[in-house]
Amino acid sequence: MLHTTRATRGMVVAPHHLAAEAGLSVLREGGNAIEAMVAAASTIAVVYPHMNGLGGDNFWLISHGGTPPVAIDACGASAGLATVGYYREQGCRTAIPSRGPLAALTVAGAVSGWEAALKVSAAAGGRMPLSRLLADAAHYARAGFPASGTQAKNNVGKRAELEVVPGFAATFMPAGGPPLMGSVFRNVALADTLDRLAAVGLDDFYRGDLAASLAMELERAGSPLRRADFERHRALMVEPLAVALSQATAYGMPPPTQGLASMMILGLFDRIKPAEAERFDYVHRLVEATKQAFLVRDAHVTDPAFMSADPRAYLAAADLDVRAAQIDCARAMAWPQVAKTGDTVWLGAIDKDGTAVSFIQSIYWEFGSGVVLPSTGIVWQNRGTSFGLDAGHTNALQPYRRPFHTIQPAMALFKDGRVMPYGTMGGEGQPQTQAAVYTRYADYGLDLQAAVTAPRWLLGRTWGSDVTNLRIESRFAPDVVSALRAAGHDVDVVGPFEETMGHAGALVVHASGARAGTIEAASDPRSDGRAAGY
Repeated sequence: MLHTTRATRGMVVAPHHLAAEAGLSVLREGGNAIEAMVAAASTIAVVYPHMNGLGGDNFWLISHGGTPPVAIDACGASAGLATVGYYREQGCRTAIPSRGPLAALTVAGAVSGWEAALKVSAAAGGRMPLSRLLADAAHYARAGFPASGTQAKNNVGKRAELEVVPGFAATFMPAGGPPLMGSVFRNVALADTLDRLAAVGLDDFYRGDLAASLAMELERAGSPLRRADFERHRALMVEPLAVALSQATAYGMPPPTQGLASMMILGLFDRIKPAEAERFDYVHRLVEATKQAFLVRDAHVTDPAFMSADPRAYLAAADLDVRAAQIDCARAMAWPQVAKTGDTVWLGAIDKDGTAVSFIQSIYWEFGSGVVLPSTGIVWQNRGTSFGLDAGHTNALQPYRRPFHTIQPAMALFKDGRVMPYGTMGGEGQPQTQAAVYTRYADYGLDLQAAVTAPRWLLGRTWGSDVTNLRIESRFAPDVVSALRAAGHDVDVVGPFEETMGHAGALVVHASGARAGTIEAASDPRSDGRAAGY
C-alpha cells in the first residue's frame, strides 16, 4: 500500500521514478521547483517516450509562495500549408489521418514551454545551468534505461499501425520487435539533440540549425510543416481560469485546453455535493456535472482567437447556479456526446520557498503521429488530428490555428494557505480524475495518497477506444455499481487499477498550523512513478 510522502525541503511527483529523481536531484543542488520541473520534464520525455516528448506540447501553472499562479501555454499551431484543400489533395475526405506524416501538422511547443518557464525562474532568482537541467535526460537517452511495462505494452498494441510510419521501427523496434519490459532502451540521436540544446540554447529548436533540420526532415517525410512555421512559434503567458469553491480557489488553463471543463465540474459539484464520498450520490453527481461541463466544452472550446464565447462567463456564480439546478441528482442524463482522446504525463513540484508547479506534457495519442525524425530521435505529436475537415466543426482546420487540447494542469489555493498542484493524464478522463482527487482531499478529508489511489471512473472515450459508456473500477462497492445502473448509467466494471483511468498525482504544501512547512505528495499506483522528497 502506498502512503502519502512528506518532506520539508522539496518534493517532485512524476509518473516515472527516474523523472521524479531527476527533479529531486536539482532541488538538492539548490535549484528551484521550476528548474526541477525542466529536469523532470526532459527526463520523462526520454523514459516515457510513448506518452510525451520534445515533439509535443506542454502547459504550466506556477505559483510563488501561495500567490495566484501564472500560466504558460506552449501549444504549437498548425502549419501554414495545413488547409482543407491540402488534405483533400492528399485523399483525406472526412478526417485527418491519425498516424503518419499527415498527422504531424502542428509545431511542437514543449521546448518553448521549458524556455518560457526558465525565464520565470530567472526572474525569481533561478540560476541553474541548462546543461545541468538536461543532463539526466541526455544520460538516459544515450546510456539507456529499462523499458517500462507501459512502454512495452503500448509498443506491442500499436505496432501494426505504427511500424510502417517513417522512422518508427528504427527507433522503437531496433531489434526487429517491441522492447521487452526491463530491457535496456536507447535513443542516441535524442541524446545528441538534448546535448545540442544544452550547448546552444532552447531557441535553436525554433530559429536555429536544429529548427532547419527538423523542418527539412518533416517535409521529407510528408508533413506540411515548414521552417517558417517553427520561426513564428512562441510560448504564451496567459491568465489562468479560476473558480471559487467552498474550500479553495481552483485554477486551470484557458482554451484551447479543456481546463474550462475541469473548473466547471468543480464549480457545479460544489453546489450539489453530498454528505459523504464513495457512495452512489458522490459518483453520480460528479458524472452528471461532467456531462454539463462537456456540453459547454464541445460547443465552444477551441483556439481562443476563434472563440466568440468568454470561457470565464461559464465560471461565474450565477451561470454555475443555473447549470447545477439542471442536474438530476437521481437520474442519469442521456449520453454519449462527442468524445476526445489523448495520452499525456502530469508532473508537479514544490520547493523549500513554496514555489509550486503543476505541469503537463503530451504528444496526444501514444507515440503521437509515430513519425520519428532520424537525425534528432524526436517522435512528433499528432495533436492536429483533433481538427475537423468540415468548415462547421468547432475546431475546423485552418493554417496557424492552435488545436483543441485535452491536457491541462490544475492547482488549488486553499483559504488556509495550503497550495495544491494536481493533475493527471488520460484524455477525456483528465477533468474527471482531477475532480475526484480534489474533492476527495478537499471536501471529504481523505489523506492525499488515498485520494489518488481510490477507485475511479471514466465517462467517455480514451486510447482510441470507441467505448463511450461509464467505466468504473471494480474496487467500488457492488451496491454503488447497482445504484448507478438503476439510475440509468451504462456501466462497465473494469479492473481494480486501470491505466485508462490516468496517472494522477498531487502535492500540498501547508502554510499554517502544526504542519506549516510540510510538503505532502502522492503518486499513482497505476503508473511507474513516485513522489520523491527530501
